[in-house]
Amino acid sequence: MKISNHLKRTALVTSLALSASFATQAADAPVELRFAHWVPAQHALARLGIIPWGKSIEEASGGTIKVSIFPAQQLGKAPDHYDMVRDGIADMAFVNPGYQAGRFPIFAAAELPFMFQKPGPASAAVDRWYGKYATTEMKDVKVCLAHLHIGTIHSKKPITSPDQIRGMKIRPANGTVAQMVNVLGGSAVQVSAPESRDALSKGIADAITFPWESILSFKIDKVTTYHTDMRLYAAAFVWPMNKAWYDKLSANQKKVMDDHCNNKWAAKIGADWGDYEDAGQKKFASMSEHTIVPLTTDQVNAWKTATRPVYDQWEASMKKLGLDGKQVLSELKE
Repeated sequence: MKISNHLKRTALVTSLALSASFATQAADAPVELRFAHWVPAQHALARLGIIPWGKSIEEASGGTIKVSIFPAQQLGKAPDHYDMVRDGIADMAFVNPGYQAGRFPIFAAAELPFMFQKPGPASAAVDRWYGKYATTEMKDVKVCLAHLHIGTIHSKKPITSPDQIRGMKIRPANGTVAQMVNVLGGSAVQVSAPESRDALSKGIADAITFPWESILSFKIDKVTTYHTDMRLYAAAFVWPMNKAWYDKLSANQKKVMDDHCNNKWAAKIGADWGDYEDAGQKKFASMSEHTIVPLTTDQVNAWKTATRPVYDQWEASMKKLGLDGKQVLSELKE
């Protein structure tokens, strides 16, 4: 009998707790989260990152937060997505800070050549590291999380040496890669990812820095043939949130957002998308019309030596901000 009464009391407490939870959610005013991005609707980042994240938000909020996704530059051009969030045109967005070279110099550390090897651990490291700086460098938004992918150079001719970049027109992934191109004697062609295929097909660019699978997603495989096998650079991203949108949420809804704006989600998105991008290399290996260009250890080391001035330039930019570049960089470990 005592056991039975105990079970009844436990069931009652559980029922009351659930009822209170549902009542809290029911009291939350429904809100829409407009999430803007610039990759194709069925791009791997959307399928493996943005859409699952949005569904988890909706479920955790009991449906009181409705996530509406606007892909493929529907709300604005790729380089404008940060300002779109700041100005309330979108509530959140997938942003490449490197599309606005020089605007976010601290964050650019995540884009330095040969910094990372594995996108999951690297994304966790960048997200954890940048939290210290985001509130000042990106103070007009609330940064939800940061992550990255790793890429290489894809071209119309085999590239094995940094000396070959001299005189070439290269579409860089971000402002830091543009610096690298300039250091090597090339010309950086600044166009966003959705515009890259046209730049290559029209001869505006000779080569592009890009992750493996996205070469196929953006149909750049139609205008490039050779793919150099090295972990040349990282493209790092943030998901900023409009402050006014966040501030109007209920306490329960804020907790839902906070629980989805953390290092665990940054690592998951970075790994799920980044590993998928890297796996695209195997597809090119099976295509007779494409050639993966291997490099020896000595050749990779030659690239590392040749791109070292990019680090020096970045450290100089930190000095202008009153920061010790070597110290800032030492905090960023994969």
